[in-house]
Amino acid sequence: MQAGTTIFEHMSGLARRHGAVNLGQGFPDFGWPDAVLAAGAEAILHGHNQYPPMRGIPELRSAVCEFYARRQGIATTPDQVIVTSGATEALAASIMAVAAPGDEVILFAPAYDAYAPLVRRAGAVPVFVELVPPAWQASAEAIAAAITPRTRAILVNTPHNPTGSIAGAAMLGAIAELAARHDLTIISDEVWEEVIIGTAPHASPLALAADRTIKIGSAGKLLALTGWKVGWVVAEPALAERVAQVHQFLTFTTPPPLQVAVAAGLALPDAYFAATRAQFAAARDRLVAALTAGGWHLLPSAGSYFVMADLAASGVMLADHDFCEAAVRQAGVAAIPLSAFQPDGRPTPFIRLCFAKSDGVLDDGAARLNAARVADWAKEQR
Repeated sequence: MQAGTTIFEHMSGLARRHGAVNLGQGFPDFGWPDAVLAAGAEAILHGHNQYPPMRGIPELRSAVCEFYARRQGIATTPDQVIVTSGATEALAASIMAVAAPGDEVILFAPAYDAYAPLVRRAGAVPVFVELVPPAWQASAEAIAAAITPRTRAILVNTPHNPTGSIAGAAMLGAIAELAARHDLTIISDEVWEEVIIGTAPHASPLALAADRTIKIGSAGKLLALTGWKVGWVVAEPALAERVAQVHQFLTFTTPPPLQVAVAAGLALPDAYFAATRAQFAAARDRLVAALTAGGWHLLPSAGSYFVMADLAASGVMLADHDFCEAAVRQAGVAAIPLSAFQPDGRPTPFIRLCFAKSDGVLDDGAARLNAARVADWAKEQR
């Protein structure tokens, strides 16, 4: 693995090289709405091709507000919305808006791999609080212990990548209370907010602490169009303005035909989003059933595209990175080691699997993982 290459690029490259089934990188091969693709094509053909407003086209900013009012009961106005070139840019702009050199930002580990580098790029210091399996929650005491006079923000991700967990009411309540007590900003990465298994509503910190929360959303996840890289932040107007001032010097704006199409996608009826949830739930259940039948021990997954497998509990003696490297080469299946999401990269007994795939891919991937679990090389301690 070359220095500077993400684990996702590395494992996907190995998957291509070895003709492996890719259950590693988190992109779906089903689920996008064709009407939204048509709206984007129409926008390209009819002139939405020059610079749009820096904050995003009015149609999309209004659509974001209407979507959250309808789906989550959160009242916002267009002046609270900044459209960004993907959620990663939204994260970068938000972190740089609130954290200066020498400041601290609290992250929850395991953490999406972009968080700590973005904090460090701002000159700030990431401070990690461990999420405790199998529910992957953090206590109020653990969060409070991480706060110092230099703390400026708490970055939370719910539903959570990589674990598939959802921050519970106790954890979210503690974050909101501690942020108010210490005058901190909550940066809330909620890109998986519609990829929730079951009928439970999504809970956003914006509903608990509207005056100090930056909510981050992603059309790529909402509409299963991850390559479009259209995201946004929602925050109270003064906080949104601080993010906008950073955003204008990062990407300045986002392709307007995609913004037009995303606005159409957010206006799709609730039945569309319910059906999409059911699709992803069925995909998760299919993979989980096949792997469980093959002797794998899987942790609960309540959201995102991911489910975690416990290697040690499944009888595999290898650590996560060693197993993933061997599995892609010897069994023809790619997964992501949880160690890639740990601040120190230490080995773990967990691997992340993406279930946002068609039935054939899931069945093939499960068969290969089941064979890998009992292979001689998986039983060797290293």
